[in-house]
Parts: sequence; C-alpha cells; structure tokens
Amino acid sequence: MGFFLNCTNSSERIVEPTLQPILEEKIPTFQPRFNRKRPVIAVIGENKYTELSDFIVPYGVLTRSQTADVYALGTNSGPMRMFPALQIEIQTTLSDFDRSFPDGADFVIVPAVHDSENSTLIRWIQSQASKGAVIVGICDGVWLVANSGLLSGKRATGHWYSLNNLEKKFTQTKWIRNRHYVVDKKIITTTGVTASIPVSIALVQSIAGKEKAERIAKEFGVNDWGTEHNTSNFKFENKHYWIAAKNLLSFWSYENIAMKVFPGMDEVTLALVADSYARTFKTNVFAISNSEQTIRTRGGIFLIPERTSKDESANNHSIQFSENQSSVAALNQALAHIADLYGKITSSFVALQIEYDVR
Repeated sequence: MGFFLNCTNSSERIVEPTLQPILEEKIPTFQPRFNRKRPVIAVIGENKYTELSDFIVPYGVLTRSQTADVYALGTNSGPMRMFPALQIEIQTTLSDFDRSFPDGADFVIVPAVHDSENSTLIRWIQSQASKGAVIVGICDGVWLVANSGLLSGKRATGHWYSLNNLEKKFTQTKWIRNRHYVVDKKIITTTGVTASIPVSIALVQSIAGKEKAERIAKEFGVNDWGTEHNTSNFKFENKHYWIAAKNLLSFWSYENIAMKVFPGMDEVTLALVADSYARTFKTNVFAISNSEQTIRTRGGIFLIPERTSKDESANNHSIQFSENQSSVAALNQALAHIADLYGKITSSFVALQIEYDVR
C-alpha cells in the first residue's frame, strides 16, 4: 500500500470472492521490439515521495535477472525521498530517458507516489503507452495509471484497502479481487506492496522463460509467483485501529531503527525490511553507513546514508543484513522481530499494510 492514512475505510462493501470469475492471469511472452537485444524497463517515481518497496523490489528483481536493461527514473535528478523510509539518489530523469530511448520503454513500472495526479508522470505514462510499452501499476501505483486514463474498459486490481474507493472513482474499470496481479493486454496491476515480488518474477518469466524465473525466485526465497491470493484475508479489525492510534500518539517514545547499509547489498531485502519497521508507527527508520557517501547497491541503486556509524549510540536497534539470507526470509524475520519489540498486533498491522500473508 502506498499511503495508509489516505486509503478508504475497510468497513465499506466488500465483494464476496464467489462473485469473481476465475481467470488465469498470465503475462504474455515478451516480443522484442526495435531490434533490441534485451527489453528496456523504466521504473519511475516522484522525487517528493515514492513508495519504497513498490519502486525498489521490481528494480532489484529485474536487474538481478540480467534479462533486461533497467533504469531507475525520477521526475528530477537528485534525492528521491521514499515512503515510509530511506532516500536514494536519482541519476537519470524521465527527460534523460526520452533522449536515450525515443522509441520508448518496453515496460514501465509505476509505484505508488505522493501525488497520484502528478501531471508530469501522467503525461509520461500516457506517452509511453502510446509507444507500445506495457504499463505495470504496483499497489497504489494503480491510482496514477487510472488517472492516466489507461484503465477505462480494463480489468484491474489494487491494494485491498483502496479497492472500494477505486471502484467509486473509476467506474469504467472492472475491479478484480483475489489476484496478486491482473493482466489486461498491455496493462498489469497488482495488489499490495509485497505483490511486487511475484509480478516481478512473472515479468522475468515473460522475458526469459520459466527456468530463469525459477532460478531468480529461488534467490529471493519465493516458491510461487502465480496470482493466487485471497483478498478477504486482509481487513483491519478494531485492535488494529486501536494499536495504530496508540502507536501514532506515542510519538515522543519512537525508537530509532538503523539499517546498516554497505556497498553491494541487496536492495530488495533492504526495502522490504525497512518498509516493515517504518510501518509500525513506533519508529524512525534510517540508513546508517561508515561514511556520508552514497552507497551503490548490488543492482545499482544509490542509497543516501542519513547517519554515519559515529552516531550509532543514538540508535535503539541496528539491523544488520546477511548476504546469504533471502529477501522473503529477511521479511519474515523482521515481522517476527517487530512482534517481539512492539507486540503481535503491531506486527499484524504491518503485514496488513503491505498485504503480506504471513504463514
């Protein structure tokens, strides 16, 4: 989910799963264009606020697959503030990309952003769609895709907490529940934050085949990247509203959670873990490094450290990352640690926000 506090009330009407048609969602096999040896993928964001995992996870998975040329783009160069935590340095803008690839991207990844009516992003998405790009709306990135006019007459999905509002505003779209992702020709949309993992692996399969997808899935700790998903499993109960208010109102006792970053680290694991701790409403989450210089991740993202190791005494907890641990295992470990620190209800509250089915 992009921005929890802006979403619709979960007590509103929910369509029963039995009313939804059972359709197999499959991303078509990629067909090369413009004599390119590999597809070109643009992951776009707004410099003010872009959802961390929505942006980083597809970028990291697709880059790791080495099956495409992947570009992290911003409306401007310079710092991009991620939501709900961390900052990255954008090297390439939308305009830079247009000059390098006038024929457009093959895939455009659209994460949740602060302003889903951002005219610069909307015009760029429309332009890329007109050039034949496949548009992939991740989680609440679907608002930006819908505001671009690309979902009229289409099937689509979104974060469970936003679906009722999406149905009310975009009545020409058939909104689907119980799918991790929905494919309608050259438009793909996903459910919550963690759906970025299966859809990214499905894109790898579309580009390079099932065997390659299986190898990448194993690296990230994923057993299945199909569309099976039960939307009805996700709803806030009174205890979740209560813990959210309680945690939010105790801002004076927020704890500092330091993510220890280092060159070559896995950006997908970092994003999922930082995202989780930052959604407790109990923490300030930031990247800490040995120096103030940007850190280049394994996939080529430039992280901006917000503190250095000399400030470590101000941390309540420091999170260290193992190079041998899969991203999914790290996410599960983070949710378990959150339960130990702040209670099981807070951990459950976080899992609901990122639409992650803890098993």
